[in-house]
Amino acid sequence: MEHIGFGAFSYDLAHLLGAVVLVLSFALLSQARVTSVINTYALQAWALAAAAGWQGWVQHAPHLYITAALALFAKGIVIPIALHGIVTRLRISRGIDTALGIFPTMALGVMLVALSILVVLPTTIQSQALTREDLATALSVVLLGLLMMISRRTALTQVIGFMSLENGLILAAVGVEGMPLVVELSVAVLVLVAFVVFGVFFFRIRAQFDSLEIRHLDRVGGAHR
Repeated sequence: MEHIGFGAFSYDLAHLLGAVVLVLSFALLSQARVTSVINTYALQAWALAAAAGWQGWVQHAPHLYITAALALFAKGIVIPIALHGIVTRLRISRGIDTALGIFPTMALGVMLVALSILVVLPTTIQSQALTREDLATALSVVLLGLLMMISRRTALTQVIGFMSLENGLILAAVGVEGMPLVVELSVAVLVLVAFVVFGVFFFRIRAQFDSLEIRHLDRVGGAHR
């Protein structure tokens, strides 16, 4: 009975931590200021680190503790500090320009979560319940990150959307028992390299156009045609 009770607790806590990551994806979509978006992304990274650490305990997989530590240090501390530094150094406008309003974006986000459930649960019917539901949650986080990239007009917030999308990939990787460490490390390295590239990109377009709004990139395309 004690083993069954612990199993139910571990199941519920894994779901809770995944749900926190998902709720923070919605919080990212609802923010109207750049600094709030960065802080919310940091909270999402901390929740992801907690989810990875707990999965390491439940699955008896020590390598997931490395994933949790990387998520906490790199995504929860280093990258948010670097993003705040970019906002200060480039004197980026604190407001966020969106292609859609907050309410339509949130409504579309709810539909994407429903789509994730409809896609994942029937196709993974032979998998464990925890794995199926974790994958549905992870796919929802991925799609909400993609929605953020589409619905925001500022390069910085689009990059945060990309990194939130990558959080969903990490959440999926740690939720599948037996996933090798190389998968999580390769995704983590990818996002760090992408962040450095995006940082250079920020400074280049800021120097060229005195703004980070992506509509200015149309001028580059027009100049080359």
